[in-house]
Amino acid sequence: MKPGQFRYFLAIIPPDQIAQEIHQYKQLVANEFNSRAALRSPAHITLHMPFLWNEAKEPKLINKLAQATSCSTFQIFLNGFAAFPPRTIYIKNEFSQPLMSLQAELSLYCKRELNLFNSTHNRGFNPHTTIAFRDLRNEQFVKAWDYFKDKPYSASYEVNSFWLLKHNGKIWQAHQEFKFLDSEQGLES
Repeated sequence: MKPGQFRYFLAIIPPDQIAQEIHQYKQLVANEFNSRAALRSPAHITLHMPFLWNEAKEPKLINKLAQATSCSTFQIFLNGFAAFPPRTIYIKNEFSQPLMSLQAELSLYCKRELNLFNSTHNRGFNPHTTIAFRDLRNEQFVKAWDYFKDKPYSASYEVNSFWLLKHNGKIWQAHQEFKFLDSEQGLES
């Protein structure tokens, strides 16, 4: 990383109550299965994978992202747990066409306007909220997945914004929120 560059990514962050519930699952994974990596970021659904950006040009990034979408408010429905063996356990969300459209719109916008590529993981866009990954060892994954695979969890929340997150050298922090314009009021972005 060059001096002055920071890592950023784009995500949806759930409201506080749901974020706290998800944090409790992350803490359980840390305590019971020795995996702490997920605690280094707030609960989120990634819309654009991490990228490097010069902090001196951060105002340009924020100004551009404020114009990135004309998305309307929509609902996210969380329903149970799933995994990407052998490291990742996550909370599933039900299919949402508005979420898929938002991610595709942001991805295209970031390519054209900000020259940012690799918006999704090599598996494509599979929206989810991670509770364990990276440092979850194989034997702990088996135990953790056995614990979570049939565990019920459901919640829903309204999405009316997306966030720019910034890495401070130790953890990811919510840095700037970009509210959706209410399409019912006839506003355009």
